[in-house]
Amino acid sequence: MNRNCKRFLYAVIVFALITAMALTIVGCTEEESGGIHTFKFIAVMPDGTERSFDITTERKYVGQALLDEGLISGDDTQYGLFVHTVCGQTVRYETDGKFWSFYIGENMSMTGVDATEIVDGTTYVFKVE
Repeated sequence: MNRNCKRFLYAVIVFALITAMALTIVGCTEEESGGIHTFKFIAVMPDGTERSFDITTERKYVGQALLDEGLISGDDTQYGLFVHTVCGQTVRYETDGKFWSFYIGENMSMTGVDATEIVDGTTYVFKVE
């Protein structure tokens, strides 16, 4: 198994475990409004260019806010949203050997985008790995 494949499998396993734990702790309730939130979203595109957005939302979770803005899309899985498209650019591991990674600031997130509560003023990033 090559190095990229191992990294991808590791990321998927970690994502699945964290999402399962989050669902167990939080439960599967509908998202409630958490007031007005603002955050920065950066998409690092496959060619290395960056697209930056200032997001203002009433949503509680980053994923729902980005979905509402049309900035991300993907497949709903038993582990949460698996993002394949960011800012109109689709990347799939099965065909491209790469995938979109979700970061909070400069650190890879330990939760999925749809399970990450918005913290005002935080920068959330998707980049291809």
